[in-house]
Amino acid sequence: MSRHARAARFAYFDIALTMLIGLAIAAPSTAQEKRYDPGASDAVIKIGNTAPYSGPLSSNGIIARTEGAFFKMINEQGGVNGREIEFISYDDAYSPPKTVEQTRKLIESDEVLLLFNQLGTPTTMSVIKYVNAKKVPQLFIAAGGTIFGDQKTYPWSMGFQPSYQSETRIYGRYLRENYPTGKIAVLSSNDDFGRDNIKGLKDGLGDAVGNIVAEVTYETSAPTIDSELVRLKFSGASIFVNFASAKFAAQAIKKAAEIGWKPVHILHGNSQSISAVLKPAGLENARDIITASYSKDPADAAWKDDPGLKRFSDFMAKYMPGEDKNNFYVVYGYNAAQALVEVLGRCKDDLTRANIMRQAEALNQVHLDMLLPDVTLSTSPADHYPIEQMQLQKFDGQNWVRFGSAMKGR
Repeated sequence: MSRHARAARFAYFDIALTMLIGLAIAAPSTAQEKRYDPGASDAVIKIGNTAPYSGPLSSNGIIARTEGAFFKMINEQGGVNGREIEFISYDDAYSPPKTVEQTRKLIESDEVLLLFNQLGTPTTMSVIKYVNAKKVPQLFIAAGGTIFGDQKTYPWSMGFQPSYQSETRIYGRYLRENYPTGKIAVLSSNDDFGRDNIKGLKDGLGDAVGNIVAEVTYETSAPTIDSELVRLKFSGASIFVNFASAKFAAQAIKKAAEIGWKPVHILHGNSQSISAVLKPAGLENARDIITASYSKDPADAAWKDDPGLKRFSDFMAKYMPGEDKNNFYVVYGYNAAQALVEVLGRCKDDLTRANIMRQAEALNQVHLDMLLPDVTLSTSPADHYPIEQMQLQKFDGQNWVRFGSAMKGR
């Protein structure tokens, strides 16, 4: 072979080698562009949920149905970065043993990428250690247990709404400042939900905690709370703090009216739904009840020209026709689903569980369509309480009327 031929041949190999090295360098970069954990692919993102479609909190099942409808809308719009959301939601009947069974199924059989908006304090507590041991994101839990923001103990879990202690601390401060000598009777459930609420209320009352003259608890399996209401009335209290869940809150409002008890009435924010709680109790019976909220009331004329309400109303008309758009639980589900889509969108092509938590911990004043103007989502690796502001409101017989300014209970 001539010298020129050998030189040409070596030059060819040099070019080929350079191309191969270039491809080798480029290949890992291309592979790193898309990263998946179980439940994610080029086509789909699998999300798991448990909700009480039956049982004592069945009225709250509309939350998950709303979320399913919202994800359907997102899929029809092209999905999240081109991927469809597969929302797998099982009924746990607000029963911790059932929650354990269904959560294991979601993680081990369905292989979901993450868990989203599981509802209830006792139900979520029954699985939180297992979920964290599996290192599966458990985002925007539909309960205000203070423990759900404890990022040191449960780094893979995150709440959504203000913690129960944060909310009830606001009520305690309000009563201390406006009814400094008022005698207080409290109704709460005999579980972690109830205990969290009592703790916050007493913290907010501060030196006025001695104004509590009666504390009565009920079992969530009980058919009624009529006898509990009679006991509270005869305590001589002029203030009724009603920390019952939806079904029992409605019973309490109705029974108080039946026995002629007309105290200053504080209602837990979880039970502020006009359609699911106040209407069954009787709207007139609910007049002047006070609660706190962080979301817009679709029936409030103040939002008639609001762009966020317009998007929500359009969603309801197309994807949930016939449902009451004024239902607080529908608004809640819409907000939660929109928050999750925000997090997933930020993940881009890195759909690993670790990155999902990184993005969920990096929200900075994110506003959702149906949050009050002064309320936003903000998180950090040291802050797993996305929503912390609330505003007091009073029921006028038809709608909730806000008063004061948004405040934090922490």
